[in-house]
Amino acid sequence: MSLADTELSIGGVKFKGIYIAIVLSLATTIGGGVWTASSLYSRLEAVEGRNIPDIVPLEEQITLIETQLKDNNVAQLQGKLAELGTNLVLIKDQYEKMSAFKTEIAELDKQVTEMQTTVAKAEIITQDAEAFKKQIDTLKIEVENLWQGLNFLSNPYK
Repeated sequence: MSLADTELSIGGVKFKGIYIAIVLSLATTIGGGVWTASSLYSRLEAVEGRNIPDIVPLEEQITLIETQLKDNNVAQLQGKLAELGTNLVLIKDQYEKMSAFKTEIAELDKQVTEMQTTVAKAEIITQDAEAFKKQIDTLKIEVENLWQGLNFLSNPYK
């Protein structure tokens, strides 16, 4: 039994199987086309339903930004950044030198403190030496007086 031999009888009308197959394939093709068109139409409605913003303010902002870039001379920014980098290197070098000075100053401060201690000790020793000198001078005067007294006693008429 082949499709060409098959017949379908509806209400007394006989339809051959091949015609039914052709009509069904045409009907499904047309149905698919209608479904695709409906889907495309719904997508177009969705796109049209979207609210497209006004781009005039964006254009104004872009123009303003371009003007600011020109006013701020961004083209020379690279040169200014290079100069700034050089200045930072110089500042770093100066800071390292200052750190070395800081170490030297700390050492000098330590030496000054040691010298102050030595000077204070020397002042104490000097005061002790002056007191000792005064005692020696007093003893000299007393010995001199004693000699004069002995000379007087040994020869009172002189």
